[in-house]
Amino acid sequence: MASGSYFFSTILLFSFVTMAFSDSLSPFYYQRVCPQALPTIRRIVFNAVRQECRMGASLLRLHFHDCFVNGCDASILLDSTSTIDSEKNSLANDNSARGFEVIDRIKSAVDNVCNGPVVSCADILAVAARDSVFALGGPSWTVQLGRRDSTTASRTDADNNLPSPFMDLRALIDNFSKQGLDVKDLVALSGGHTLGLAQCRTFRDRIYKETNIDQGFAAQRQATCPQVGGNSTLAPLDPSPAYFDTRYFGNLVMNKGLLHSDQVLFNGGQTDNLVNTYSQNIRVFANDFAQSMIKMGNIKPLTGNNGQIRVNCRNVN
Repeated sequence: MASGSYFFSTILLFSFVTMAFSDSLSPFYYQRVCPQALPTIRRIVFNAVRQECRMGASLLRLHFHDCFVNGCDASILLDSTSTIDSEKNSLANDNSARGFEVIDRIKSAVDNVCNGPVVSCADILAVAARDSVFALGGPSWTVQLGRRDSTTASRTDADNNLPSPFMDLRALIDNFSKQGLDVKDLVALSGGHTLGLAQCRTFRDRIYKETNIDQGFAAQRQATCPQVGGNSTLAPLDPSPAYFDTRYFGNLVMNKGLLHSDQVLFNGGQTDNLVNTYSQNIRVFANDFAQSMIKMGNIKPLTGNNGQIRVNCRNVN
């Protein structure tokens, strides 16, 4: 497990200085009430990633899938009840979203050091995503804090709002725009696929039916992803799925994007130049990724008297 390259420390400072502070959120939110909260989260995340590198990508994805459904409010963590149709059962999350047990461990440990439920599950997701990226050699950034947790969730909204691996470029741009994110955010955040794995069902059509794909790469993926069956068989999203680097973008330039929604970022469209830039410059990519993560983490947070601080991240108080 990498601990983050030296130059990324400059990104941490840069993001702190340049980020647009929310009226309601603050990076110092827990400094007085529970100064051990953030170090506790980092310790558990680092231990989880050390035990299984894939967990870093899973925790990053949880934060992403949370924020794109009615804001960063930990709705993705709620289990189904008689009144809640859990987002865990949505098309994008069912048999795919993972890391919930790690969030449970973090919540228990943080509540212990804080002498009660002081830290929201939504903030835990935001900080865990940042620490996961850093643990795998990526940048760090200053997370704004003070989100509160939702008291409801919506599988329908998850199905309608989460981007699909089958989307074309126009659909992706529109999807991100609805969240207040621009084209640069789309490409930078898609770079999160420098980490992790994807299931065969999400890339089968690409490797068997699409023509803008390197044939050797397609054959390699076909060897483990049959045309029928094996839906949950995993393949890396880039050649180094446990390390934050630029190889995801390098693959796109060579027509080796695993998902359809990956390759459309480099297919003669308006995002080609940015993909080229990121493929050649880790500093630019890492900085833009950090800034876009801050921006995404500020999507419609619940603050003040809205929502609650859940005692158990899986259930409403």
